[in-house]
Amino acid sequence: MLKLFGHPFSSYCQKALIALYENEIDFELRMLEPDQPDNGAAFAALWPIGKFPLLQDGDEAVPESSIIIEYLQIHHPGPVRLIPDDPAASLETRRLDRFFDNHVATPQQKLVADAIRPEGLKDPAGVADAKAALAKAYSWLNTHMAGREWATGDAFSLADCAAAPHLFYAHHSQPIAPHFGHLLAYRQRLLARPSFARAVDEARPWRPYFPLGAIEAD
Repeated sequence: MLKLFGHPFSSYCQKALIALYENEIDFELRMLEPDQPDNGAAFAALWPIGKFPLLQDGDEAVPESSIIIEYLQIHHPGPVRLIPDDPAASLETRRLDRFFDNHVATPQQKLVADAIRPEGLKDPAGVADAKAALAKAYSWLNTHMAGREWATGDAFSLADCAAAPHLFYAHHSQPIAPHFGHLLAYRQRLLARPSFARAVDEARPWRPYFPLGAIEAD
C-alpha cells in the first residue's frame, strides 16, 4: 500500500491528500509527530532532506507535492485527470500550480515563520514584503478567476489542489479584501469540494496551534 509521510495541518500535505482523495486511492498516512518517532525515523531514512510530504510506493520514494500528484496520475491513475493530456493545457495547469506555490504559499509561510520567531529576531521588512506580495497575488488571481469555475477553467486540476490549502491559510494570514469577489467565491468553491473539505476537517484538531491566531472560521 502507498504510504504518505506528512501532517494533516501542512498545506503541502493537504495538496497531496486532495489528489489522493479525488481518485479514492488507498494509502496509509504516516503521521510525522513527536509522539510517533518510528514514522520520523522511517521518513528520515527515505528522504534525508527532511521536507514533507513524501510518498512511498514500494521501493520508490517520491518527494514534493506537485511531483507526487504527477506520479499518482502516471502510476495510480483514477477517473479524475488532474493534469490534462493536451500539452498546452498541461503547461497552463503547471504554470498555475507554480503560481500558487511561489506567490501565495511562499509569502504566507513567511508571515507564519516570522510570527513564531522570538522577539529581537523578527523581520518587519520581510513581513511587509510578504504582505505586499500576497496583495499582488490576490489582485492578479481575482482578475484571473473572473468567468472561471476552477483555476484553469471548467476542470478541477493540479492547480486547484495547490490553490485550496494555500488560499485557506493565506486568508487566515492576510485576509483577502472583500472587493476581490471572484477570488473569494473561488475560495468558497474550493472549501466545498469534498476532497478538500475532508482535508480541512482532518486538520481541525491542530487549528489552535496556528501562530497567527486560532482558526475559527471555515
